[in-house]
Amino acid sequence: MSETGKVYLIGAGPGDPGLVTVRARELIETADVIVYDYLANPKLLDWARSDSAKIYVGKRSGLHSIPQDEIEEILVDHAKKGLQVVRLKGGDPFVFGRGGEEVEELQADGIPFEIVPGVTAALATAAYAGIPLSHREYSSSITFLTGHENPEKHTLSIDFKQYAKTTGTLCLYMSLGQLPRILGELKEGGMSGETPVGVVQWATLNRQRTVYGTVDSILDDIAAAGIGTPAMILIGEVVAKRTKTEWFEGRPLFGKRIVVTRAREQAAKLTELLESQGAEVLELPFIKVEEHYDPTNLTEVFAEMAIYEWIIFTSANGVKTFFDLFYKAYGDIRSLGPMRVAAVGAATAREIEKHHIKVDLIPEKANADALATKMIEDEGVESVKILVVTGNQNRETLVKRLEEEGRAIVDTLPLYKTSRTNLASEPIAERFRKEGADAILFTSASTVKSFVDQKAALKLEDGAIQPEFGSIGPLTSKTLKEFNLPIAFEASQSNLDHFVVETISHFHSK
Repeated sequence: MSETGKVYLIGAGPGDPGLVTVRARELIETADVIVYDYLANPKLLDWARSDSAKIYVGKRSGLHSIPQDEIEEILVDHAKKGLQVVRLKGGDPFVFGRGGEEVEELQADGIPFEIVPGVTAALATAAYAGIPLSHREYSSSITFLTGHENPEKHTLSIDFKQYAKTTGTLCLYMSLGQLPRILGELKEGGMSGETPVGVVQWATLNRQRTVYGTVDSILDDIAAAGIGTPAMILIGEVVAKRTKTEWFEGRPLFGKRIVVTRAREQAAKLTELLESQGAEVLELPFIKVEEHYDPTNLTEVFAEMAIYEWIIFTSANGVKTFFDLFYKAYGDIRSLGPMRVAAVGAATAREIEKHHIKVDLIPEKANADALATKMIEDEGVESVKILVVTGNQNRETLVKRLEEEGRAIVDTLPLYKTSRTNLASEPIAERFRKEGADAILFTSASTVKSFVDQKAALKLEDGAIQPEFGSIGPLTSKTLKEFNLPIAFEASQSNLDHFVVETISHFHSK
């Protein structure tokens, strides 16, 4: 193996992580070092190894955090240490991405490299705005142009007048600041002031914003809409041929910013459901879940598993931790014995079923009361030995009812603890303070309590959107009421799918 590492120049695409190539993801997952731009979606870093170095180098319009020559030096230095270096660049590295300059430097230093193409912004912007870049009747050519040729100069060498009479589509990268001049030159060259123009900010993301106009009107249209960078500008007759149905911006939660409060490692499912409906999601994990148990108690319970007739799981967290520890102790699912299995709800049941275990009992409503009622009334638990796998915030209602009403013999096995996080200094919290959100979705009493604890530190700035509060179910709603927080909507069933459905229904009823 060579002592010199390798640099991979990877196109991170236009923003939506789903548009990154399979090859790009493979390299991100195995990289030792990731050097990334402002326009590379930070979510791509979730695929990286926990021990990989992540180096942010900026490249925001007008705010270049690190000069280009220093970026090239970072790539070379890490590669010379024998490391695999991923250079993540928004869009495609060879389309106005300065990839050519970085390759020249790598070649000069004898550093091996590979180039992984990305979906460039013009293609993605057009698709997500429903604009056909080419059209047999209106556009047989596509031209990519930039309004920002070199970071060190503020004038353009491109003569835009020569593109004024094109019958094709002009795609302008990094041109918002130069647009008055560009439009002026196009008109000087003979382009009609009625030529359609589309401007798309944050293309492919759920905060995408689009404004349409003409060469004559678009500057006023941009100002009225408050469009800023990053933005792609499309000019040509095809803009008027955009799809009548807005497949991307027409989704039910598009334009809504929603806060997900679940623990970081549990937020993905809810985030995915909301984003698929068009919401822009801010993940503010107000709680964290950590493995936490008494080793002596665990050993004793595992040694006596055969005495239990039922095992009850009160959360997916408990299922994951239980089986991780169980397999370490026994390595064979048959050691669990012939006991029957109950789950507090469908999500917990799905986690159990991953271990090829049939769940014998699930209440219609996912809460401790409903589970206790079903166990007592449908199964009869008098003198039955039951093991309840739970967390540090014990399901007192469940255990108490099983013991007092059902006269069962109940042991508990706490395996994890839920604790509050401090989000005040997190970058995402700063964004929340500045911009606010349309809704905060609370998924447990713990998330509510942690929010209340940090409410002062998360105080919204003037002009920020004041959020409404959504609750996943009765127990969470009860806690919201205890703190006098108004409940805008509550899921009809305490699961994520119904929570998202209720969120959509709430905003559509307004």
